[in-house]
Amino acid sequence: MQLSRRTLFRAGGALAAGAGLTGLTAACSGTGAGGGGAAGAADEGAVSVWSWAGPAAELKSLVPEFNAKYPGIEVTVEDIGNPAIWDKITTGLAAGGAGLADVLHIGIDYLPGYTEKFPGGLADLSKLGANQYRDAFAQGLWDTVSSPDGRVNALPWEANSGGFYYRADLFEQAGVDVGSLYTWDDAIAAGKTIRAKTGKYLLGIDKPASVPDAANFFQLLLQLQGAFYFDLDGAITLDSPAAVTAMTIIKQLNDADLLADLSGGWNAQIAAIKAGSCAVVPMPTWYGGIIEETVPEEKGKWGVRLPPAVRRGGSTAATVNSTHLAVSGTSKHQAAAWKFVEFALTRPASQVKIYRDKGIAPALMAAYDDPAFHTPSEFFGGAQKGEVFLAALKAPAPAYNYSADYARALKAVTDAQTKVLLKGADPAEVLKQAADQLARQTGRKVVR
Repeated sequence: MQLSRRTLFRAGGALAAGAGLTGLTAACSGTGAGGGGAAGAADEGAVSVWSWAGPAAELKSLVPEFNAKYPGIEVTVEDIGNPAIWDKITTGLAAGGAGLADVLHIGIDYLPGYTEKFPGGLADLSKLGANQYRDAFAQGLWDTVSSPDGRVNALPWEANSGGFYYRADLFEQAGVDVGSLYTWDDAIAAGKTIRAKTGKYLLGIDKPASVPDAANFFQLLLQLQGAFYFDLDGAITLDSPAAVTAMTIIKQLNDADLLADLSGGWNAQIAAIKAGSCAVVPMPTWYGGIIEETVPEEKGKWGVRLPPAVRRGGSTAATVNSTHLAVSGTSKHQAAAWKFVEFALTRPASQVKIYRDKGIAPALMAAYDDPAFHTPSEFFGGAQKGEVFLAALKAPAPAYNYSADYARALKAVTDAQTKVLLKGADPAEVLKQAADQLARQTGRKVVR
């Protein structure tokens, strides 16, 4: 199920990427976990893989074809579960890499914490041939998996672009042309019309931040402006003009009574879709499958497009999350492990199969040549969903620095957002307070 793949990826075990890693690092006395592995033979050996749910099932399904090419490599894929996988990887890295699988499935918001806190914990894939694929993936992603010194810590697997799923029937009922929404100002105006004529909210947010991923919409608005919580040097940009603009849009939506309260996280989201209480669901690529599974009877009533820009003429494309495959630094079969990673992630046929089976959008651009990504969707009113998100992946995209303190930044942002939504706080003021708090917690400087 996609539920365990992404929702729990965002919600569960968030401290593992931030404060939780700090204590474990102290236990290592700063010596640097991992390392000490060996390349081994490239065509033989036993390789273990850790992933979760749907992705684990898909990696397992690739094994027979992989073995037809590499009969000497025995691959075992384990579904560790999510969020259990984050704690298990963290514990292994803190123990110098003891007990880790050879191949590790890692999310974009965990990778920096692992590489910063545990140098050498992951193998340098550049030594195994990864650099030949540096231009094969969606823009901006190579910089998220590599280091300025040339290390390659992982290969990109999935690339989820921000989306704008909408109830086409509600827009039609309200007499609003969804194609006329060029900016979020346009969306707010349309939301007022939809609210007046249908009684529906425009979209929903977990206002009290009952789960850690309550700031997904804020982050989308931020990334549509090419901004993030940190700059590439790791300095805090939490109260940048782009961040204030993003939070101001959220306040405007709330003040106009266009935001449903989705307190409770995943269950509240699903309930809102079933009840039809929101006209728009601003979620990434993978979420389309969730909508189809949740309300199959609404086939043809939904549409999909990229979100409006923050400013007229601005970007409508944002890669809002991704996951990667890495090789453990203590693996004694790194070359064989790399062969499996290479087979799964750089071979278009592998990624097309995974997309057809589970709807996991690949970071590998060559995969999009397959017709699977260019087939009209009956559920989404004939829209070619794959092409919608392909356009986003082809757009210019910056690299983002999640840093080892992403979890702390996320907590600061969700607290600030809750003050805006529930207490009417000023966006600029609460974001300044959040940035200063994050600076005190992390020792990072704030860029203003």
